[in-house]
Amino acid sequence: MNNRKFVLILSAISGVLSFALFFFVFNMMKQKESQPAAETVAVPQISATEAASEMLVRLAVIEVYPEYLEEYLAAASTVGGESVAKEPGVVCIFPMQMKEQPNQVRIIEIYRNQEAYLSHLQTEHFLTYKNGTLHMVKNLDLQEMRPMHPEAMPLIFNKFFDE
Repeated sequence: MNNRKFVLILSAISGVLSFALFFFVFNMMKQKESQPAAETVAVPQISATEAASEMLVRLAVIEVYPEYLEEYLAAASTVGGESVAKEPGVVCIFPMQMKEQPNQVRIIEIYRNQEAYLSHLQTEHFLTYKNGTLHMVKNLDLQEMRPMHPEAMPLIFNKFFDE
């Protein structure tokens, strides 16, 4: 892979991670606003660096057998949305398909912490996805990631909404 492609891939991953972290922060703010005053619980304030150090961030690199592609894409889209909606510890499950190689799928996964990830693995919707797609996946590589500049995340998110 040449350097230009590598930089483009890293930039894309960084952008997706930034966007996912934004939605995590945004949803936390909305949840806090929607709680009645009597029910508001004091949440310890932590820095972006501390939050990033507890997060589990992963890139799933998946190759799907071409004959199962449409079925797999539907399952991956469903489990991602369901997980984010139902599990407070799931920040993001963002499936993407490579344009030039459609059977190559990448999924950005962000969990609040290791416990949230382990809990996710036991949910009915994840187990349905996993057991229903095992035969569709030719290769799977789960790559652990580390946010490189978590302090910049709030600035990125503020820019997103300032326009």
